Amino acid sequence: MVIFAQTPGFDSWLTPFLAPHLGAGPAQAVAMLLVLIGILAFISVNVMFLVWLERKISARIQNRTGPMMTGPRSFAETSMWFGGFLQTPADSIKLLFKEQIVPAKADKVPFYLAPMTIFAVCLSAHVVLPFGPLFWVADLNVGLLYAVGISSLTVLSILMAGWASNSKYSLLGGLRSAAQMLSYEIPLIFALLAPILMAGSLSMVEIVKAQAEYGVWFCVPSLLGLLIYFVSSIAEVNRPPFDIPEAESELVAGYVSEYSGLMFAMFFLAEFANMFLVSGIAATVFLGGWLIPFFDAPELTHPGLVEHPRLWVQVLGLLSFWVKAYFLVVIMMWIRWTFPRLRPDHLMNFGWKFMLPVAFLNLLGSALAVLLYQAYDTYLAFWAVGIVLVVSVVLIMRALKEPPPYRGPR
Repeated sequence: MVIFAQTPGFDSWLTPFLAPHLGAGPAQAVAMLLVLIGILAFISVNVMFLVWLERKISARIQNRTGPMMTGPRSFAETSMWFGGFLQTPADSIKLLFKEQIVPAKADKVPFYLAPMTIFAVCLSAHVVLPFGPLFWVADLNVGLLYAVGISSLTVLSILMAGWASNSKYSLLGGLRSAAQMLSYEIPLIFALLAPILMAGSLSMVEIVKAQAEYGVWFCVPSLLGLLIYFVSSIAEVNRPPFDIPEAESELVAGYVSEYSGLMFAMFFLAEFANMFLVSGIAATVFLGGWLIPFFDAPELTHPGLVEHPRLWVQVLGLLSFWVKAYFLVVIMMWIRWTFPRLRPDHLMNFGWKFMLPVAFLNLLGSALAVLLYQAYDTYLAFWAVGIVLVVSVVLIMRALKEPPPYRGPR
């Protein structure tokens, strides 16, 4: 049995062009290096855009214009959404040249390793994310397990940063983050077990193909799973209202209180890159990835098997994935600027007492949907199970809702 295998990705496209000049072995090594540089460039540019986008969304919610002065004046005069698009590159250049201040009594080795670790984890997790049909770096047969497993190492870097800073604020922020991540990692994994069960594979590409085969996206029978995963992923990346490890009203800046310059920028970059990563995973395993509703082109449903694939169809699939992923990213930003921060005890109670039991129920419903599909061979089984699950949870919540306290006669 093959424990770890992969199908060709971007590096297989570059190797045939480099092999005649460098030889087979060096050509493959150079191709992998170019792909790594490409991922790094993509993450950097994508984070710059996401930071600018969040500034604009927060400004729109608060009836402001956001950054408007950096960039061509003609763009800013057109609309608030076009102004200031050079603000993030300007901030990035400023951070690159800022002084690296290290506390005198800090533990130097883990202090320097923490931002490097969180950046390396973020970079490695993007390897298995399929951006479109045949647009992936590596399709591992355990791709989803790899992404979740390596992303969980983020808590290690945060603990290192909190402990090594020799500051009570940083230490409390690191411990809070560890407790929060471990609590929400469990419902997140159980939410992902539902699409794995329905697809019968841990490969993210195979999960998309399974949704095409069933004729229904996995968000239909596992809508609860999508919601649980999305809320848990917000807690995983320490985004508001789950930003307790960085609570500025209590802990200054949490585990990054003692960081400055480029090291602070690496933590900041990892947060936004992880936000896109978890949204991309949700778009892949629950929202059909590169699939397009009511458009069953063979280039999308069976990538790699079409003899003469149409480029415009593949580009449409690529755009489909990006629209879904960025839609979830915008929802995260909207939530940040809408809801207040939760209390730590409320956060833990919500994760352990509500989300985990609902994740178990969602997993059982997904297994039932697969059995009904095998028995009746119709996609309506997934719709029926999804509707029943949502209605059941709503009725249970209504039944368990505490009555308002009695305040006496008026």
